[in-house]
Amino acid sequence: MKTNNLQGLTDVEVFYNHQAQTTPFPVHIAVDRAEGIYIYDTAGKRYTDLVSGIGVSSLGHGQPKVIEAIKAQAEKYLHVMVYGEFSQAPQVALSKLLLNQLPQQLNSIYLVNSGTEANEAALKLAKRVTGRTKLVAFKKAYHGSTHGSLSVTGNEQKKYAFRPLLPDVHFITLNNYPDLEQIDTKTAGVILETIQGDAGVRIPETAYLVALKKRCEEVGALLILDEIQCGMGRTGKLFAFEHYPIVPDVLTLGKAFGGGMPIGALIASRAHMNTFTFDPMLGHITTFGGHPVVCAAGHAALEILLENDYIQQAEAKGKLFVELLGKHPLIKEIRQIGLMLAIDTESEAILSQLIGNLLEKGIILFRFLSHPYSFRIAPPLTITEAEIKESCAVILTEMNRLQATA
Repeated sequence: MKTNNLQGLTDVEVFYNHQAQTTPFPVHIAVDRAEGIYIYDTAGKRYTDLVSGIGVSSLGHGQPKVIEAIKAQAEKYLHVMVYGEFSQAPQVALSKLLLNQLPQQLNSIYLVNSGTEANEAALKLAKRVTGRTKLVAFKKAYHGSTHGSLSVTGNEQKKYAFRPLLPDVHFITLNNYPDLEQIDTKTAGVILETIQGDAGVRIPETAYLVALKKRCEEVGALLILDEIQCGMGRTGKLFAFEHYPIVPDVLTLGKAFGGGMPIGALIASRAHMNTFTFDPMLGHITTFGGHPVVCAAGHAALEILLENDYIQQAEAKGKLFVELLGKHPLIKEIRQIGLMLAIDTESEAILSQLIGNLLEKGIILFRFLSHPYSFRIAPPLTITEAEIKESCAVILTEMNRLQATA
């Protein structure tokens, strides 16, 4: 057998030619280290991370308490058994701390590897509990890239090449009340990002979420709220649904939940979750879900959130971004809740130029999947007022330059 010979290749050559790429134009920063809100490349250049690794590093990079928890658990044991067979202290501690923050009806947690796996399990759970097959999702939603999660994602550009996907999936429009009639007695579950992320930070009306929950109850469908991107303090509440007078039947978490480590969670009532345990047994299984090192990191991260006022400060910090950037002529609209912002520009061309130029200036911004002329701002919750002002000064300078050359 002739094997690959990568000896002598540079890291850049391996990255571009032998690591699978998700786009033809990756944001190529050769990362050396990361601290706080900053990432440093191998040449020593500093970048301000205003997207938290797409919502993951909400406590900043290299958080000491999280690193300490990872090291301590790694010295005890790593993987010992597939999820659910052995009682492992890091899993138990994380489950206990998280469930203590949730309403009583959300009293059972299933720890998995990622947000998309949590959503996959949630869709299965809705079908298993109700005995139905119909799923209702939302236009421009994003729930992941695996087949089930992609099936309920509302972006056809990301889906067409992989059809057929799950059958009997129907899409409705956020805040459109007549569409709620499509949720009927054949519906197993309705899945919604509590705050739509990749649609460009779309925020449900309170009356709409109340009506949605009521409709689900009327027809016996489960309401699944996906808080993979908007949960864990991002919106100024630990859970985004706390902004509304409703409680979901199923809650999914991921991204920031692991304190920088890969994790996801499915949370529901014990009665609902038991349907994975019986008839058939092993209704949902995972080898690495609830990995002890990851759970230790997640527990440390959640303790930090609960012991500090980062969540309480998120709304004021988000509004500071709006205040500093919102009046510039290149900005057409800003949608903001907590430290979750979508900033609309005039066109995709301007956005591309702005993001590229700012990367050269050491500011990391990023796009939305379903809103091509907007950029996201979702920095670590630990960002300071001074760091916000410094970052916005660089952004404004670049926008002024673009406007002058337009």
